Amino acid sequence: MQPIFVLVHSPSVGPSTWHPVAEHLTAAGYQVRVPSLLHIGAGAPPFWPRIAEAVRDDLQQVPVGSPVTLVAHSSAGLFLPTIRSGLDHPVTSSIFVDAALPARTGPTPVAPPELLEFLRPMAVNGRLPRWTDWWDEADIAPMFSDPIVRQTVIGEQPTLPLSYYEQHIPVPSGWDDHSCSYLLFGPPYDDLAAEARERGWRVAHLPGAHLHQIVEAARTARHLVELADTV
Repeated sequence: MQPIFVLVHSPSVGPSTWHPVAEHLTAAGYQVRVPSLLHIGAGAPPFWPRIAEAVRDDLQQVPVGSPVTLVAHSSAGLFLPTIRSGLDHPVTSSIFVDAALPARTGPTPVAPPELLEFLRPMAVNGRLPRWTDWWDEADIAPMFSDPIVRQTVIGEQPTLPLSYYEQHIPVPSGWDDHSCSYLLFGPPYDDLAAEARERGWRVAHLPGAHLHQIVEAARTARHLVELADTV
């Protein structure tokens, strides 16, 4: 039975960052789910249980025995262990796409100290600007090849509370007892790809910027299929 691809976007952006890949996977005959995490910044911390619940709720209409492949982009990689532990569905593989890695033993901080120092002056009444507003245009422009896609991705971004980035996420023991792999786009995630290789995971490289899945969606989809061992 082919696994259902569950494409988990970074909470800093939105589900449209996965929609082009989802379209290619669907066209190739795979079932795909793209849970939305846009609501998780509401209310008080902790935030990580809401992420696991959002993915679990999105799969409610999928038969429990159906296998799934979890695919996490960027900081969503930190939540993959808790997502996996909260599912009733069997997880046959997990793929980290230009993603942060959970600690070998938890808990894992969402943001390292240097990033928190960068973010704290930006917060207004405890809330941060949208992710793309953190950076200069020279950093953002190379991530987008289509102005309409750029408008969609930027427009749906949440304004997360600073406390989201101050949280620590548990790492359930034994979460990685299945096939795990890493798809690297480019720096600064090359060090994380090297760590994934040290963990014994398969690593593939599709050169590009951090949102390269919206630039080369077809090639990203093919890499996911290969890493998930679905062929």
